Amino acid sequence: MMPILKLFSILAMVVLILTYIGGSALACTGVRLVTEDSSTVYGRTMEWGAFDLHSRIVIVPSGQSFTGLVPDGMQGKKWKSKYGFVGIDMLKKDFFADAMNEKGLAAGLFYHPGYASFPEYRKSQADNSISSGDVVTYIVSQFATIDEVKTGMENVRVVGVVEGSLGKSIEAHWMITEQSGKSIVIEYADGKMKIFENPLGVLTNAPTFDWHMTNLRNYINVSPVAVPAKKLSKVNFAPLGGGSGMIGLPGDFTPPSRFVRVVAWSQTARPLPNAVEGVYETFRILDNFNVPLGAAEGSDNAGKEEGLRSATLWTTAWDLQNKKLFYHTQHNRKVRTVDLSRIDFSPKGKVIKFAMDKKNDQNFEDVTP
Repeated sequence: MMPILKLFSILAMVVLILTYIGGSALACTGVRLVTEDSSTVYGRTMEWGAFDLHSRIVIVPSGQSFTGLVPDGMQGKKWKSKYGFVGIDMLKKDFFADAMNEKGLAAGLFYHPGYASFPEYRKSQADNSISSGDVVTYIVSQFATIDEVKTGMENVRVVGVVEGSLGKSIEAHWMITEQSGKSIVIEYADGKMKIFENPLGVLTNAPTFDWHMTNLRNYINVSPVAVPAKKLSKVNFAPLGGGSGMIGLPGDFTPPSRFVRVVAWSQTARPLPNAVEGVYETFRILDNFNVPLGAAEGSDNAGKEEGLRSATLWTTAWDLQNKKLFYHTQHNRKVRTVDLSRIDFSPKGKVIKFAMDKKNDQNFEDVTP
């Protein structure tokens, strides 16, 4: 039998490894809501507390040329955008974390550290290969529906390419949502693509999506209904306040806990008559997942967070029916919007990039009488 001290040492090492893997991770939380008039709203938070991603809003017309990245520096798959789209980039590169096209198909990249395992790169297949950082771009520029995504992604090879700012490839999985509300999750494990139906319309990070869905069984006791009072030995015990039905809901920032909470909040959301109310509710739900800077990173990133006020850099809500982006940022909680219906996505249009914040300051309104 293994000595108890050795066992504790091994367990401690495992904890340290897991802490390292998740320490500077994207702790993103995604949710999809379907309203009573069959409108769909998809939204997510973007967490990255190690350094600022300097995300921008990018408008991309149809007919735009793209080339996938591959590990050996050769040119990967070449394609042109069938559909124009609006995306939010990272690192001022053509890596999109979130995007929606003119057909109302939305795609989001979510960090998947320690679990994403892409196919081995083969030089002979370079002309059909793209990097994990190209996936959102490829999906929203090429497909209009979930069914098209499922078929189309079978015909492209996604490989890992080292991103200089990270020192490794972008380990990711993706949540894709169409106008009907149908949603899927795409993951790569052991070099093979897996596509999961996403009936609850939620996603966080590691471990795998099917693990998260199984883990929900540990919380089937959670309910929006208050726990009734109990009488013990002639003493009445009543709940101390509202929310007693949610006792047992995990409250930490880990991906499994956030997954459980976002299911709880989305499945108990108020009735939503239309997309406008869906946007309101999406932001209300995602406000539960704002991550403070210190809580996300720990002391090993001290000094690297210059300019950051939060580990939650920005939060989005995409109205897929009316084709509008709503967002706020770590610097300014005022909700801003981009209306895709007013954008020229024809091939004669131009790629436009602009900062999410004109100034890194909160827009305060003085209402002093």
